[in-house]
Amino acid sequence: MAVTDKAIVKIKEMIVSGELSPGSRLPREADLAVRLGLARSSLREAVRALALMNILHVRQGDGTYVTSLDSRLLLDALNFVVDFHRDDSVMQLLEVRRVIEPAATEMAAVRIADEQLQHLSHLLKVGDETSSVDELVANDLEFHRSVAEASGNDVLSSLVDGLSAPTQRVRIWRGLTEHGALERTLSEHRAIYDALVARQPDLAKSWMTVHIAGVEQWLRQVL
Repeated sequence: MAVTDKAIVKIKEMIVSGELSPGSRLPREADLAVRLGLARSSLREAVRALALMNILHVRQGDGTYVTSLDSRLLLDALNFVVDFHRDDSVMQLLEVRRVIEPAATEMAAVRIADEQLQHLSHLLKVGDETSSVDELVANDLEFHRSVAEASGNDVLSSLVDGLSAPTQRVRIWRGLTEHGALERTLSEHRAIYDALVARQPDLAKSWMTVHIAGVEQWLRQVL
């Protein structure tokens, strides 16, 4: 294991053990380097890497602090990596969405609040057959984000949000080339919404599975 990696592991252990809690300040660089048995240069590289992962926050002239460690903040690093996906990995992203989004939708059917249902209802009204493909896809992204948020699980919601954006181009492509794709998307959104209103987790999960699998199946046929 590289020296910098060892330094990362040691700092992580301090956080996991509770010695360093969210918002706490790390000891001075010189003191921490001696304590961990590291060269200051290695420690500096480790801090830089952990800052990129939103685990640490370096305040110039003030010191280095542990972030809030909020799941959305930490998953930003994953979303950054997903943004660099290649076209041939889109299918894999859709497969992952098919696994996690129905689960989020199932949870949402139990936990969704009235105001969240009102927001979904509004999205169904503004997204219709008269909208452009770009507008409908933007509406689709917001619909999926809102359903995942209604699950009440920040980690799951962040994962869904991070995986939705990279498949945006595929959704636009489908909307432009497949006959009836836009109408089918709107119909499936309504079915998902109706299941959420009825508080039927199994039905909501099934409709979301059908919804995402449709895009995946279309892409397989095209490729």
